[in-house]
Amino acid sequence: MKLLAFMMQTGGHIAGWRHPRAAHDALCDLDYFRTLGQTAERGFFDGVFLADYLGYHPVRGAEIFAGIETPKLDPVTVLATIAAATHHIGLIGTASTTYGHPYEIARRFASLDHLSRGRAGWNIVTSTMENEAHNYGFEAHLGHSERYERAGEFVEVARLLWDSWQDGAVLADKASGHYTDPARISAVNHAGTHFRVAGPLTVPRSPQGHPVLVQAGASATGQRFAASHAEVIFTSHPTMETAQAFRAAMHAQLAEFGRRPDQLKIMPAITPIIAPTRAEAQDLKTELDQLIPTRLAISKLEALLGQVDLSGHDPEGPLPPLPEEALAGQNSTRDRVLELSERQGLPISELARRVAAGRTSHTVVGTAQDVADVLIAWENAGAADGFVVSPPFLPAGLEDFVDQVVPILQERGHVRTAYEGATLRENLGLERPANRFASGAAAYAQPEIF
Repeated sequence: MKLLAFMMQTGGHIAGWRHPRAAHDALCDLDYFRTLGQTAERGFFDGVFLADYLGYHPVRGAEIFAGIETPKLDPVTVLATIAAATHHIGLIGTASTTYGHPYEIARRFASLDHLSRGRAGWNIVTSTMENEAHNYGFEAHLGHSERYERAGEFVEVARLLWDSWQDGAVLADKASGHYTDPARISAVNHAGTHFRVAGPLTVPRSPQGHPVLVQAGASATGQRFAASHAEVIFTSHPTMETAQAFRAAMHAQLAEFGRRPDQLKIMPAITPIIAPTRAEAQDLKTELDQLIPTRLAISKLEALLGQVDLSGHDPEGPLPPLPEEALAGQNSTRDRVLELSERQGLPISELARRVAAGRTSHTVVGTAQDVADVLIAWENAGAADGFVVSPPFLPAGLEDFVDQVVPILQERGHVRTAYEGATLRENLGLERPANRFASGAAAYAQPEIF
């Protein structure tokens, strides 16, 4: 099975930074991130995964902000430091197609791919928060459909830029005085709805050809985008059955785009809460959940429901009927929470705590053997190609998984004992993309600078 380590600042649990085993003050520390990368590599993970936002979630009051918002360094900068301290681990970072530009993003990830000798991956996001729009000079966030339309063109331009240098374009021939072969460097000359880009890129074609493309959209539009563009999809499911259905649906959509199932690795997120006994693991889960302030938990629920104000309702009472505007649009996570509220009749405080505690992961509570059994069962049932492991707190939670769960998975033949290849693509079992200019699939043109 494929494994990615989710380095969610303080861990997969929203109160993980408060736990005694968490490195709560290390989020701007070089050694902290290097250690996480080295730990994941020691566990033969395929890669580390760094999420990112370009602003802050809206919250009601400074106290809630103080309890939830943590520093977020630029992912590519952090991953470059990990690259220098590791040899095999993949390096997946987030960049927005709504508030970035194809030339900039293509250049940054191609650079990381070169510097890591072929270990870069781009987590493609369209951004979700109004504050991000405000930070980039816009009055409002783009609509869901428009963001994905822009993202599709964005990725297409990035791919053209990565192909603008063919393999062998760098000669570095001292005798002839030619550093490059101009015949192998192409203009892009893209003129689309959202972007105009001449090209070529200033970075030669990287070891992987293209960095691995990762996506996490769960909406119907996001799934279509993943089926068309992504090579890894990061997803979240409450049960094995929903994960099975999702994987089958994604495979069907892949076929519509002429792609094979092995060209997209489907990887649900899990938060493993591990202890020597099941009772101790449950106690640890309870301890973590109790560290979440109730008002903070409710604020997360309010945000998920579209900034519905629940302050006038009894936290121990049921969720009130929601206004029509809160139910508009596609939001699979919101719909699952509403289904849970209706099915189990949970009070607002408990529903909010579950939303806040889970973040974006399925929580597995038990011994290392229990966690391994769950992962193997999901893989054997066709629910996953692998998992995004989001420990509840870092770095200790990742160390627990690597030291206790990975050996069991290795013994049972589900995790490698040596890396198969030199690049992230090779270790994930993904093909190196053909260069469209070299194959003639894209029109060749000399750049105007020649």
